[in-house]
Amino acid sequence: MKLATIGYERETQGVVIDRLKAAGVELVVDVRAVAASRRAGFSKTLLSASLNAAGIGYVHLRQLGTPKPGREAARKGKVAEMHQIFRAHMAEPGAQLELAKATEFVREKKVALLCYEADALGCHRAILAGWICDELGCEIENL
Repeated sequence: MKLATIGYERETQGVVIDRLKAAGVELVVDVRAVAASRRAGFSKTLLSASLNAAGIGYVHLRQLGTPKPGREAARKGKVAEMHQIFRAHMAEPGAQLELAKATEFVREKKVALLCYEADALGCHRAILAGWICDELGCEIENL
């Protein structure tokens, strides 16, 4: 079993969807706190419709996103600070509930965690993927 992650920072929507399809992804779990984007095609409604048209499901789990102070730290290149803020946020009950939902999705089908950053290691999705795969014994596949 593999859990995919993908960032759309430098890609068009078409490239991202092609990459997801090539990897056999059945469900995209959007782990952005704010599912809006200045990049064309990556705001929640349009992204969901485009993924569905390509045969890929979509769900937005807002509580798995990085809180605003964490996003600000990431923009300044302070990845360690962002990780610290994100880990503290993930101790909250709502975040734990959505982490459990994401884990169940991964247990049932091929999932990709989607966020903005191109480099998975500089993104909180790497932390989420690590936690999920530690629990399920799966491999992480960064698309």
